[in-house]
Amino acid sequence: MTPPARVSRRALLVAPLAAPGLAAAQGSRVLRFVPQADVAVLDPIVTTATITSVHGYAIFDTLYATDAGYDVQPQMAAGHVIEDEGRRWTLTLREGLVFHDGEKVRARDCVASIRRWASRDNFGADLMAATDELSAPDDRTIVFRLKRPFPLLSRALGKVTAPMPAMMPERLATQDAPRGLSEMIGSGPWRFVPEERLSGARLVYAKFDGYRPREGQASRTAGPKLVHFDRMEWNIIPDTSTAAAALQRGEVDWLEAAGIDSIPLLKRSRDVVVTAVDDRSICVLRFNHLHPPFDNPGIRRALLGAVEQSDFMTAGYGEDRSTWNDGIGTFLSGTPMASDAGLEPLRGRRDPEAVKRALAAAGYRGEKVVVLQANDYPTLRALAEVSADMLRKVGMTVDVVAADWGTVTQRRGSREPVDKGGWSIFVTGVSGASVLDPVSHLALRANGPGAWFGWPDSPRLEALRRDWMAAPDLATQQGLARDIQRQAMQDVPYIPLGEYARVMAHRRNITDIPTGQSLFWGVKKSGA
Repeated sequence: MTPPARVSRRALLVAPLAAPGLAAAQGSRVLRFVPQADVAVLDPIVTTATITSVHGYAIFDTLYATDAGYDVQPQMAAGHVIEDEGRRWTLTLREGLVFHDGEKVRARDCVASIRRWASRDNFGADLMAATDELSAPDDRTIVFRLKRPFPLLSRALGKVTAPMPAMMPERLATQDAPRGLSEMIGSGPWRFVPEERLSGARLVYAKFDGYRPREGQASRTAGPKLVHFDRMEWNIIPDTSTAAAALQRGEVDWLEAAGIDSIPLLKRSRDVVVTAVDDRSICVLRFNHLHPPFDNPGIRRALLGAVEQSDFMTAGYGEDRSTWNDGIGTFLSGTPMASDAGLEPLRGRRDPEAVKRALAAAGYRGEKVVVLQANDYPTLRALAEVSADMLRKVGMTVDVVAADWGTVTQRRGSREPVDKGGWSIFVTGVSGASVLDPVSHLALRANGPGAWFGWPDSPRLEALRRDWMAAPDLATQQGLARDIQRQAMQDVPYIPLGEYARVMAHRRNITDIPTGQSLFWGVKKSGA
């Protein structure tokens, strides 16, 4: 694949958008979208960056999918049969599925894709650990022969959180997963157009005429993914004021995330609709558990007393409390696993001097704390700034490393100490779908080298997670979820900073935008 052309950020901000003339020539069959960040990594298997997952769901389809009620439905699979007391699952592919390169989707493509995804995903790793044999006896049949029952199998293959269980051709799925793919070939409703990618400026997708929708109603990632545009352009505009002005002028159709300073102005425009999305996500302050000072659990626990969640939410998401919550814990508020268990350290009066004393007692000796800050991602930049200020107030030595989001996502993968290009803290958002329970809770996994960036190691948290997966009923699950939250406040794999609803803005003639994360089927434009 030819490397993408590059343009400078300055050139992007001072030059008029190139899209309007092209869009005018193509009429209303173009959807012009402004994502909240650039897609630095294209492969949705090798990164947990939300924007890569959004990109991935446009291109790839999955065997199962998650609907608006968080129930799992067959997607590429026509269905399945469970036999041998839960130890044998036989999945059947729907007929007529084809990839963007014209090749048929075969069961062996899916087997290779499952293995590739499971090598990078903790839920997938759980599934494969329970699997004795995964095979494709014919082109439409996938068989799991299990060591023990795994009732969450379809849920694993239909998870909506990153990394997504994307189905791709065997020739791609057998490539080395850690390296990442440059060729994007799926069977989803959009086909990626690599020759039109301008790194830092634009990505382009074309409607895939060979897409075969399933029957039923579209709901989140489930059901028929019907596309009503011939072309979709993602314009990367890091400056939120520039993006808002482009939306008002009709140069773009949809802002994934409106900047908090732009929202009042956009609300006054009769041609623009501003909406808080139905789903909420959480913000997390993530520690590097491998190196000082945060390899020390006492130091991590001491910082619980310094965090004022409302300060973070106000900085990142504005004064309108209807779009965010504070006082949150491990699980999404208002959902069955959420509780107040163990949250006392995050509540009550914040006392920086008391935190200083607690840090000293825990063994903090002035070690440098490197905070990663994404300057082209306004909300994350604000959260990082508040984090650095909080750390300085309690006497920590802070070094802020500011870069673009793509660089931050690459650096957070480093396991080196800070003096060799490593890091101590980063802040990010985690989708609400991933924090409903312990199964796919990315930030809660504490299996050391296999965990998410930061690599916490807590045998007790892992044991409680296994107990939750084996729990026979909801009441037992809820009791274990409370125990998990209490343990998380002891081990502190991360600190929850609050819960927010992304505020998007779009032209009034754009309708039927799906619930949850940004999805690009069902969306219509008047006249299209």
